[in-house]
Amino acid sequence: MSFPAELLEEIRARIPVSEVVGKRLKLVRRGREFLGLCPFHSDTRPSFSVVDEKNFYHCFACGAHGDIITFTMEIEGLSFPESVEKLASMAGLEVPRQSPEAREREVARKTLYDVMEAASVFYEKTLWGVEGKAGLEYLLGRGLSERTIRRFRLGFAPENRIALRQAMTIKGVAPEMLLETGLLRKPEGRDETFDYFRSRVLFPITDRRGRVIAFGGRIMGDGQPKYLNSPDTALFHKGRVLYGLAHAREAMSKGDDVIVAEGYMDVIALAQAGFPNAVAPLGTALSEVQIAELWRLSPEPIVCFDGDAAGQRAAARAVSRALPILKPGNSLRFVYLPPGEDPEDLLKRSGSNAMRDILASAVGLADFFWETELRAQQLDTPERVADFVHRMRVRVREIADKTVQEAYNDVIERRIRLMRDAGRSRGGRSGKSRGLTLERPAPRGSATARARVMSVLGNRQQQSLMAAFITHPALLEEFGEALGYLRLDDPFLDNLRQHILESTLSEPGLGPVGLRHHLKGLGYSDDCDGLLSSATLGHAAFARPQASVEEAREGILELLARMGKHQLEEQLAEAQQAVEEEFNETNWNRLESLRAALAAVNSGSPLEEAL
Repeated sequence: MSFPAELLEEIRARIPVSEVVGKRLKLVRRGREFLGLCPFHSDTRPSFSVVDEKNFYHCFACGAHGDIITFTMEIEGLSFPESVEKLASMAGLEVPRQSPEAREREVARKTLYDVMEAASVFYEKTLWGVEGKAGLEYLLGRGLSERTIRRFRLGFAPENRIALRQAMTIKGVAPEMLLETGLLRKPEGRDETFDYFRSRVLFPITDRRGRVIAFGGRIMGDGQPKYLNSPDTALFHKGRVLYGLAHAREAMSKGDDVIVAEGYMDVIALAQAGFPNAVAPLGTALSEVQIAELWRLSPEPIVCFDGDAAGQRAAARAVSRALPILKPGNSLRFVYLPPGEDPEDLLKRSGSNAMRDILASAVGLADFFWETELRAQQLDTPERVADFVHRMRVRVREIADKTVQEAYNDVIERRIRLMRDAGRSRGGRSGKSRGLTLERPAPRGSATARARVMSVLGNRQQQSLMAAFITHPALLEEFGEALGYLRLDDPFLDNLRQHILESTLSEPGLGPVGLRHHLKGLGYSDDCDGLLSSATLGHAAFARPQASVEEAREGILELLARMGKHQLEEQLAEAQQAVEEEFNETNWNRLESLRAALAAVNSGSPLEEAL
């Protein structure tokens, strides 16, 4: 849409740049200009200058430059027409329409917005009334505060099939308008209409400007569908909208990264816990349009989907959608949540600091999609290795931007060479080579974040792991290498880990009784200071003495994959760098040992097979 030059000049003349910028930043007057911290980079000294007389802002550090329209577009994530319309409204100016038809469409859309707003008010009032008691109890039971419920304008649709229709009729809203906004449903071949949402907690879905355009409804019991979104309308297109976008935009102005969760409750729980910069797609795979929308807020959004198989598949689909549209400076990052958990679960169990640590451990898109393809099948034959290499190269060619494609090609080809070199160093035997291909630079901030994520996963898991090795010490032959490189954040458990390894080295073949006797001689109690008590073993059936070796093995493998994989990967990256800097027997042996340990954790195969 184009605007008359006179309108743009009038907006600039009526609204000082400092008025718009001052609502977002703290400005200090210095003569004829204002100074503040630049919002476009991590500024520690005031380098951002605003000059009202010349109608511009300029950062002397990063070079950011523009006027009030540019600033509104960049900070609020609005398009040029949207920014002009917002500023014109502030200036008390009317934006001329291009044609009578366009004006008519705009009036109709405004009426639809009014209808959606009225419906949202109705659902909100219902939630806080007698009919909404069950819905309010459900939301409070999920851990949401009344303040959060009101902030996100959550509501409730009563069981009555015509409750909304009756309320809107009283307000003078015709049924045709309710049908057009998807609030009513009319079965084919029938004249009657009824409310689209019934007996559900409702989540208003807004556009980037905060206007209600649709609703998402969640059933409170076991019925299906669990979640129900408004149908597509003139205002709402499910694949183009992100839930929570209007709330997240405020956080983006502070330089935070946008977090992409899976659902409404994740977004709301994150906001309540101090992460207002979260959004979510609406029950569908993240689309190209939504990814582009994310990039308007943050150059590298963090995808934080659930830690189950479905969540990982959704993340993999996001990679497929993002690869073709990558461009310099814009990508996605990914975090690994504990298996079976979503952000809401993690926040309830471990708090905000746990989530902050996990976000700090995010890995880049290249790392994530390499590992995703790597896990697709075992690389235990030359044909499977060749298929993996082929898949990786095909995926890289999906990137349309040639500069980005070339950069990805360099990274992937280097990893392929490292994988082949590792295979040749083992005499050409591929073995379970899945674990040999994970050499990658440690993610940003990982050294501290991964260590803290270790504590997030819980002391109980570390206790269960040590208990399993005490009751089934024969498994140390298979996983001793990985256990040797593992570091536990509990000093008692880490010392016990070292004593277990030392005991089996000094007396190979120790059974459970012999190992416990040996540990008792080192000062541990009969039940290893409570480690083998019912309090611990009650939560870890695989670690009980009566568990089979295979059950214990599966439990140990699962915990090592959760707790030790990232530590091993970091040490492997350091070992690889050490070999590149100085090739000697000590560095090479450590690299080989770490590769073998990681191979056992990733594939669950004995070390001799991995070698």
